[in-house]
Amino acid sequence: MATVLPPPSKRQKREDADRARNPIEQPTIPEGLQRIQFRDADTGAPQGPVVSVSLADLSPRNLSLLLNSLLGKTDASDRLPYRFYNPLGDGEFNQEQILKAYLDGITTTELQLNIPCRAEAVFKVKAVTRCSASVTGHGDSILSAQFSPATSSRLATGSGDKTARIWDCDTGTPLHTLKGHTGWVLAVAWSPDDKILATGSMDNTVRLWDPEKGTPLGGPLKGHTKWITSVCWEPYHLREPGRPRLASASKDYTVRIWDAVNGHTDMALTGHKGSVTTVKWGGAGQIYTASQDRTVKIWTVATGTLLHTLTAHAHWVNHLALSTDHVLRTAYHDHTGRKSIPDTVDAKRKKARERYDLAIASAGGVERLVSASDDCTMYLWEPSKTSKPLARLTGHQKQVNHVSFSPDGATIASAGFDNHVKLWSAKDGTFLHTLRGHVGPVYQCAFAPDSRLLVSCSKDTTLKAWDVKTGALKENLPGHQDEVFAVDWAPDGGGVGSGGQDKAVRIWRN
Repeated sequence: MATVLPPPSKRQKREDADRARNPIEQPTIPEGLQRIQFRDADTGAPQGPVVSVSLADLSPRNLSLLLNSLLGKTDASDRLPYRFYNPLGDGEFNQEQILKAYLDGITTTELQLNIPCRAEAVFKVKAVTRCSASVTGHGDSILSAQFSPATSSRLATGSGDKTARIWDCDTGTPLHTLKGHTGWVLAVAWSPDDKILATGSMDNTVRLWDPEKGTPLGGPLKGHTKWITSVCWEPYHLREPGRPRLASASKDYTVRIWDAVNGHTDMALTGHKGSVTTVKWGGAGQIYTASQDRTVKIWTVATGTLLHTLTAHAHWVNHLALSTDHVLRTAYHDHTGRKSIPDTVDAKRKKARERYDLAIASAGGVERLVSASDDCTMYLWEPSKTSKPLARLTGHQKQVNHVSFSPDGATIASAGFDNHVKLWSAKDGTFLHTLRGHVGPVYQCAFAPDSRLLVSCSKDTTLKAWDVKTGALKENLPGHQDEVFAVDWAPDGGGVGSGGQDKAVRIWRN
C-alpha cells in the first residue's frame, strides 16, 4: 500500500501563503568578461585558445558550444557533449559558485580560469525502467550472468543446477541449455569475437561452447584440482590468428592459461598461497590475479613469469577491475552495432587495438587497476609504472565485494556489504558519491556503456539504476522474489540482465 501524506497543518498553510505574497528576488549577475582556458581533465593539456566570455554566459551548455566551435566542430552532427568541472575546487562546474567567488573577492576577471573538461559518449543509453521478461528454466540459483559483446539479444547465465544457459532477450525465451558440468557453474565469459562461451564450474573444469548451436567445443579442460572462481579471455588485439586463449583462476591457488582450440594448458601460474578470486587479462600482455592470500600478482603472458606482487591489503582480495575492461570485452564491437564490424581479421584486430589505445589515452597511456578487499578498502594502482598504490579508497563500513570501472575510465563504482554503492574518481581515487537506497548487501554493479548510468543488485531483491553524475537514484527496479546475485548491462546499451536466488532471469529495458 502506498504511503499517504498527511494534509498540511495551519502553520504550513500560513508559511506557503507568506511565500506566495513575497516575490522572489532574482539574483543580479555582475557584468564583466572572464578569460577562460579549457583544459583536458585527465592530462591538463589546453583545449583551444584562451577566450573571453561574459560572466552571464558561463553556463555548461554555452561552454560546450564554445569548446566545440574552438575545436573546429561547427557542424551539429560532429559536436561532442562535454562535461565541465569546477576550476576553483572539486566537483562539477557550477555557474553560481563562480559568480559567488567573484562577488566574495576570491577571484577576479583579471585572472584566467582553467576549466577542466572531458568529452562524454556521443550516444546516450536510456535508464532501464521496466522488466520486459522474466524467464524461468534454471533449477537452482543463478550465480553469474554476462551479455554477448556483440548484441543485447544474447545473455549467458551460470547456475547452481550444474548447467549454463543462453537466453534470447528479444523474445524472452531460453535459446540453449549447456549441459556437461557436474558442479555449480560459477563463472561465464564470452570471447571478445562472440564465437565461444567459456564456463567455469565447481567440478574443477572449464568448458567451451558454441553459442550459436549450444554444443560443446571439445571436452572439458582438466588441470585444476579445485573449483574455478573466474574466467577471462585474451584480448582480441593480442590474439594469435586462429588461436584464442583464456585464463582460469581456481581455489587450488593457481591460474591456468588454455589454448581454446586444442584444449591444452599453455602454462600454469603458481605462486599464490590462497584461493585465486579473480583473473584479468590486460591489453598490454599482462595477467592480473587477486587472491585470498591478500596479494595481487602481475604476470607476463609471454613467459609466465611474475612481474610484481602488490601487497597492501590486510584481508582477502575479492575482486579486480581494469580501466580497459569494457573495450577488452567488446574488442571491435561498438555502439553502432553489426554494420560497423570490419570484414577481415586484420581490420578487426586494428579496430580493437585503436579502441584500446583510445581507452588508455585518458590515463596517460597506461592501464589502471583497482582492487577490492574484505578489509573494507580498495586500492588504485598503475602497475606498469610502480608497485606502490596511487590511492587508498576508504569509506565502506563492511567488506567490498565488487568493483568496476566506467567504460570511459573516469569513474570507479564499488559495491559493499554495508548496503552502499560508492563512486570514486579513477584519476586519483577521490570520493564522489555514496549511493544509498539498498537495504541489504550489494553484490554487483554494472555501468551503462555510455558511463552515465549504473545498475546495482542486492540481497534486498531489487535492482537500482543510478545517475553517475549526481549520485541520485534514477529507477528502483523491484521484481525478483529473492536475492539478486548477478547483473550485467549489455555493451550496446540495449538492456540489463539479472539473476539470483529465485532461479529466474529477468531482462530490463527502457
